[in-house]
Amino acid sequence: MLVPKSRPASLILFLLVTTLAGCDEPGLTYGDANSVIAVTDPERWAEISDSVYGAIERTIQTVRDEKAFTVTYQEPYAQYWENLRRFRQMLLIGTLSDPWMEEALDKASDDVDVDGPGLYDIGGVWSREQTVRLIVLPDDGSLGGLPSLLDEVSETLDQQFRQYARSRMYFSGVDQALADTLAAEAGFRVVVPDVYRWMTEDSVFVFRNDQPDPSELIRQVAVTWRSPASGELDPEEILQWRQSIANTYYTQEQEVDEDAATVQPHTLDGRQGLRLQAQWRNPPDLGWPAGGPLMTYTVTCDEQDRTYLIDAWLYAPGREKYEYIIQLETIVDSFSCTE
Repeated sequence: MLVPKSRPASLILFLLVTTLAGCDEPGLTYGDANSVIAVTDPERWAEISDSVYGAIERTIQTVRDEKAFTVTYQEPYAQYWENLRRFRQMLLIGTLSDPWMEEALDKASDDVDVDGPGLYDIGGVWSREQTVRLIVLPDDGSLGGLPSLLDEVSETLDQQFRQYARSRMYFSGVDQALADTLAAEAGFRVVVPDVYRWMTEDSVFVFRNDQPDPSELIRQVAVTWRSPASGELDPEEILQWRQSIANTYYTQEQEVDEDAATVQPHTLDGRQGLRLQAQWRNPPDLGWPAGGPLMTYTVTCDEQDRTYLIDAWLYAPGREKYEYIIQLETIVDSFSCTE
């Protein structure tokens, strides 16, 4: 049976697997790239579930705390096993003598040298394009090494999901011609996908992707600068600068929840700068509510005597936002000063 019943992700997967129950195509892979099916026996799960959820379901700040990944428990060989074992991301926990561990190793499409307790990745066990991670416990089933292995799983999942998000982002192609033009004529370089539109006015460059519908999804990055360089700015100065840009050059004015803003060091182009994260919203007088996460960066290029502001924001109501935040971060991290 699926547990725990109270978790929304479990309910979603319940509806999905019941829909797929009549499908008997063994090669198909189901599930989102940020969904993980955790498999072990019920007694062990009762002991380790909090540790698994805590390590993998870490939250990110968007308009609220949002899980980067969701975990759903599946008892091996119980109801829905036939379908859930074909999900994209599987995490199997047990000893080498547990039957679900033996089956996974037997069916794996690649040879894996399992030489003792630890973490092992295998592919193509129950479906194509599937990754199955085995946490192999000591023969006595002791759990002393589990926390560090779960941290490793979490880090690997995040790295792979970031690569997945970047691949989807640049599926349409890279606008290298724009990057070269900016480098030659504006003094900086950013790399955006081909589907982004751009405009410039008064040394403010705006790069925007509002496909397929701006009422459903908008990703935008703006770049501007001050010269002579301002040096390191405090959070209030960053927000004031950002507000002046938004009021003048954005399609709609935006307000920022200053109380929820956080600032931390960030490196761009090998230079130490700042990253401010907060939430934006429409002013009340616009008559319709809208908002989302924003990330504003500042960095100084001494050889140009410029301090840059790079502002990235997202509008994605009703959608999981982690993938889009990774896309915006990728564009910002492509920034560099040029001669």
